[in-house]
Amino acid sequence: MTNADRIELFLGDITTLAVDAIVNAASEALLGGGGVDGAIHAAAGPGLLEECRALGGCPTGESRITSGHDLRAKAVIHTVGPIWRGGDGGEAQLLRSCYRRSMAIAGERRLDSLAFCAISTGVFGYPREEAALIAIDEVSTCLENSRHPHKVIFSCFDADRLALYQRLLEERESS
Repeated sequence: MTNADRIELFLGDITTLAVDAIVNAASEALLGGGGVDGAIHAAAGPGLLEECRALGGCPTGESRITSGHDLRAKAVIHTVGPIWRGGDGGEAQLLRSCYRRSMAIAGERRLDSLAFCAISTGVFGYPREEAALIAIDEVSTCLENSRHPHKVIFSCFDADRLALYQRLLEERESS
């Protein structure tokens, strides 16, 4: 089985996925907010906020895990992506770290399935194509070195993002 066989694309709401864990594009406070973060907190219920408060936050580029509470996912891996400031402030390294650390947690916990949203591309302003290239590259590298997770899903909220990930995955596979 190739790494390409272990990566899937999904068009829709990440909060509806029945996977071992979904990855939340969180803020450093881990207390919910807008976009995917707010949607995950709303769908998971108040228990998620309570558990996140006990974690005391998370630095940019790092990841933390909680229960999935009322989600179909068993767990939530919260990762804090960088705010785009033009690309000269270490944003790429921090974004790579988000994916690498989330994959490491999934490996340590022996999670079989993991779903990512497009970290940092919403209100944090990271350019979508650059972020998608980093996501695909880092996840693919991690899959080469680990049996877990067995399956990684890139959850795309709209058709344009789905087409972008599809194109980039096809280009990677053909190169």
